[in-house]
Amino acid sequence: MIKQTYHRIVVKVGSSTLTHAQGGLNLRRIDRLAMVLSDIKNSNHEIILVSSGAVAAGAAKLALQKRPTLMKEKQAAASIGQCELMFLYDKMFSQYGQVVSQLLLTKTVLTNETLRENATNTLSTLLSYGVIPIVNENDSVAVDEIAYGDNDTLSAVTASIIHSDLLILLSDIDGLFDDDPTLNPNAKLIHEVKGIDESLKSLAKDSCGKVGTGGMITKLLAAEIALNNHMDMVIANGENPDILYDILNGSARCTKFIGKK
Repeated sequence: MIKQTYHRIVVKVGSSTLTHAQGGLNLRRIDRLAMVLSDIKNSNHEIILVSSGAVAAGAAKLALQKRPTLMKEKQAAASIGQCELMFLYDKMFSQYGQVVSQLLLTKTVLTNETLRENATNTLSTLLSYGVIPIVNENDSVAVDEIAYGDNDTLSAVTASIIHSDLLILLSDIDGLFDDDPTLNPNAKLIHEVKGIDESLKSLAKDSCGKVGTGGMITKLLAAEIALNNHMDMVIANGENPDILYDILNGSARCTKFIGKK
């Protein structure tokens, strides 16, 4: 994979990346993510973090035995978990000399021209101040992402409105395979994609994890948005946040989608 220089980078982390298999927050991984993103920012990159995990964090805070299933329960857990997430992010990024902000968006904000412009201006101003904005769906009042997308679409739209150079989706899988790797041990990773068609979408068998809600199909929909807005996108495994270094130097095991130029 050819190394390419990117300046403005959006990194999306899914719930499965931020939590242990049992559902509690993975503090070591979150701390490492904060360190790596801070280091990348210090090397003259602008960073926006789109973070899932509010529902999982809230469920853990409430000591629930399993992820909530009713919408009102998910929204209540998200309300509690968002506070927990931002407390942790603020504490951990502060250790590395970074200032973070919170921006909660809804589908309405991103589809209404005036609200969209306001969100764009806010993000642009925060970046000009050297801040790392942390974006999430406003799960306590919205239902689209909380039910279906795990912020894949949100991250792509966010990246498009601020004209990002690169969108990185960190998940619990190495990338897009030619078959389901959980069922077929011989499935091969597709390293590079230059366009998305129906045959490619047919590979995205939408198997959801225990913690997150987004499957491969939502990632391909995000890739469509990214490619149509002239940016590259990467799907990679977020188990070790150090993979972000490998993505930027062109050596990562991942799937890279090449944006239309």
